[in-house]
Amino acid sequence: MDFKKDFASILHEVLDGKLDQDKLTLMIEKPRFEEMGDLAFPCFELAKVFRKLPQIIAADIAAEIKSPLLEKVEAVSGYVNVFLNKHKVSSLVLKEVLILKEHYGDLNLGKNQLITVDFSSPNIAKPFSMGHLRSTVIGNSLALIAEKYGYRSVRINHLGDWGTQFGKLIVAYKKWGKEETVKQQPIKELLKVYVKFHEEAEKDPSLNDEARRWFKKLEENHDEAMKLWEWFREESLKEFSRIYQLMGIKFDSFHGEAFYNDKMDQVVHLLENMNILQESEGAQVVPLEGLPPCLIKKSDGTTLYATRDLAAALYRQDTYQFAQSLYIVGNEQSLHFKQLFAVLEKMGYQWVKGMAHVPFGMMLKDGKKMSTRKGKVVLLEDVLQDAISLALGDIKQKNPDLPSKEEVARQVGTGAIMFHDLKNFRQNDIEFSLEDMLKFEGETGPYVQYTHARASSLLRKGEYQENQAEVSISDTEAWPIIMNLTIFPQAIKRAFEENDPSQMAKYVIELARAFNKYYASVRILEDDGHKQERLSLVYSVKVVLKEALRLLGLEAPEEM
Repeated sequence: MDFKKDFASILHEVLDGKLDQDKLTLMIEKPRFEEMGDLAFPCFELAKVFRKLPQIIAADIAAEIKSPLLEKVEAVSGYVNVFLNKHKVSSLVLKEVLILKEHYGDLNLGKNQLITVDFSSPNIAKPFSMGHLRSTVIGNSLALIAEKYGYRSVRINHLGDWGTQFGKLIVAYKKWGKEETVKQQPIKELLKVYVKFHEEAEKDPSLNDEARRWFKKLEENHDEAMKLWEWFREESLKEFSRIYQLMGIKFDSFHGEAFYNDKMDQVVHLLENMNILQESEGAQVVPLEGLPPCLIKKSDGTTLYATRDLAAALYRQDTYQFAQSLYIVGNEQSLHFKQLFAVLEKMGYQWVKGMAHVPFGMMLKDGKKMSTRKGKVVLLEDVLQDAISLALGDIKQKNPDLPSKEEVARQVGTGAIMFHDLKNFRQNDIEFSLEDMLKFEGETGPYVQYTHARASSLLRKGEYQENQAEVSISDTEAWPIIMNLTIFPQAIKRAFEENDPSQMAKYVIELARAFNKYYASVRILEDDGHKQERLSLVYSVKVVLKEALRLLGLEAPEEM
């Protein structure tokens, strides 16, 4: 339901088709103040077309507009301001939400095509730090939004499970690690010896040569090296899975870097056969227009990230035949992805047009990037557990009789951390602040979750009787809620097309605010013959809040 489009259609007719309807839709604005109307059309661009003052054009248009959808039309300072028919619009909106329920806002724009979303991708044998939160929650939300948009999502966790760091880790473990300690606390112990390796290597650079030798053994399938690598990978995955489960995040594939080891030679042969590989100072590169050449093979014969990502892209297209493919990876990798897409284009693959890098800013600590190498890392699981404990304490204090306290505390605690990230525009850096993340009031996940619980409680107390017959609401106080409900499908569309979950977070905050304002000013449960109508509005808010939270990866408790 898009009243902006409806208004554009009315304007198109009044203007005798002189302006394209899509252009008219884009020109329509939402007035800054409610008393100025629900929608406004600026007439300044039409001054050249009609050779009249915008104020006169606005007055002419306003005089000609007649529609049962509109209650009032005004010409003010070169704008045509329209007030929607509250009775008619509320009836249409509520009926649609009541019939469609959680499918309200479903778009069929993806046409059931497939989209791959590559996100999270932590490094094996390193802790799941706050630095990995951004890719994880942004990617998870975009996969959910893509499904709402009409795609089928394949969630890929491209694990960092290969590379020279494993040579360093093997050396560190053999020198300072203890099997028993690693078995008890695998990731924490492996991080400890990994940090020690870097400290010792600064004093004794020969350690780096030893690490290179061990990584070479790993590449040659050396028995001891492979056993250690497999053990590190298995222990890491157990730890990661526990964190993903806590956050309610699932994946369809855990194929990491190592999976493509036997697929890279094929890429090199392909590039050679296409005559687009050139030698440069002993290395193999693909020259690119307007970009630095893409390094495919070093002079010592080793392949690089680009080779591996080319192999991954070819494998994914071959396996999934994706229409779109998103890589949720930090800003610092922008050049790498530009080169990757440019090489695929040079190889003649048309499907590269559906590929996109979705960059995001860093999670900073004291203004600096968190570094695993230096041990300056905040563990995500610790932050999640702190948030859950705080939520549990809050529940015990305010609602001690609440059943399943622990489960609600998990939903609220993890919701606080995830929402805090997602409400920020993804390109912005975020300063890590546990205090800000654990705030449960203001623009937070728990505030929206509490609004959902409040709506659920009203429905129980008011003994809501679901009725899909025509329902309209006469309260003027309800109008901001109705207007918020109408724009839910547009918020989904914008969030997907701009790869920006913060659009959904902003939307859900606005809806929660509008509802809480209504709750404070109207006696919803008063038995005056209109209670069930008001409860239909409450039910519609509950449905949309829950669905919008789900698209952000958050759960919506019935009680808090």
